[in-house]
This record gives sequence, structure tokens and C-alpha cells, in this order.
Amino acid sequence: MANTPARQLSDKSRVEAFSDGVFAIALTLLVLEIHVPHLAGPISGHVLLLALAQLWPSLLAMVFSFFVVLSMWYTHHDLMQWVRGVDQCFIFANGFLLLIVSFVPFPTAVLAEYLNTPARSGAVALYCATFLFVAIAHLLFLRAIVADNRLLRADVPPARVEAVQRAYTVGPIAYLLMMALSFRMPYLALSLTLAMWVLWLGLNYGVRDQKPQTRLN
Repeated sequence: MANTPARQLSDKSRVEAFSDGVFAIALTLLVLEIHVPHLAGPISGHVLLLALAQLWPSLLAMVFSFFVVLSMWYTHHDLMQWVRGVDQCFIFANGFLLLIVSFVPFPTAVLAEYLNTPARSGAVALYCATFLFVAIAHLLFLRAIVADNRLLRADVPPARVEAVQRAYTVGPIAYLLMMALSFRMPYLALSLTLAMWVLWLGLNYGVRDQKPQTRLN
């Protein structure tokens, strides 16, 4: 009996284009939670500036989430460089990641609304829980790439893959701890969430180790 041929991989360009569109929409939606204050009574420049200053929770939440979603796009872009083609499993793993990305504006809005209130711990807990699912989605996305080496490019260094896998395995645990911490020290939990994304950006996703070329005279 003849062996069944392996299914061919699909081109990744459409997946990249679709993903970039979702990231762009998520980034755009973040700014919609910043509302122009409507003032009653005598209005002056001083009164308006005071009202704008009271929008700091919305501005902070927007900037914070913009950086996080931008970081997610950056890591997604770099991980896509590891892929030589896509299959059905990868498409659904990517879709789950995009689902969580599209959800980010909601916890951002909740954070903006309640960060400066006694309910801040609940808002931060929801925010951290969202990025717990982001970390899980990234782990599944990575597993879809490296599961059986069908999708992984041959020139991706194995040591680099192992390093990213270790970091992504720790991610869900770290965000779970931050979610628990948010009920006691919400501002610290929020700061640590931002610090985690700085660490993700610091991971080396490069495909090849670039070596300087010797120029012959």
C-alpha cells in the first residue's frame, strides 16, 4: 500500500496580512475610550485643563495597552519569520491569539474607568487575567510552529527555539501570580505586567545568526 502523501503547507502571506489587520484595528479601538469632557457652567481654560487632567486613568490605560498590543504585533511578526508555511492547526492557533488581541480594548476600558476608584483591584485583576490568556495563546501559537517541525524553517537555531519555549512556558505562571497580586497591590501588579512585555521584547527571535561579511579588496 502506497504511503499517503503529506498535506502541502499553505502560503503564510494571507495569514500575516489578516493578522496585521486585526492588530491594527485593536490598536485603533484603544483610543476610543478617551472621551472629550463636557463641561457645564462657566468654562475657562483652567477648568478645561483640570478636566483633562482627570482623564489620566484613561490616558494611562490607553498608552499601556497600546504598548502591549504593539509588543504582541512585534513578537508575532518575528515568530512568523520562523514559519515556512501554514497548516490548519497553525491557522486556528493564530486565530485564538487574534481573538484575545481583539478583546484587549475591553479590559483597557474597564481599567480606565475604575483605576482611580476603590474597585481598582478588580479592574487590574481582569487586565492581568486577559494577559494570562494572551500568554497561553502565545504558547499554543509557538507549539503550532514547532510541534513536528513541518512549519519551522530549517535555519532557525534550535537553541533559540528552546530559549523562547522556556520563556513562553513561564509566562502563564507569571501572569497568574500577577492576577493574585492585583487584589493586594494593584499598581505593583500593573507595573509588573508592563515589565513582562519588556522582557518578551528582549527575547532573540532572529532566524539566523548574522555574521559580518569580510570584504575582499
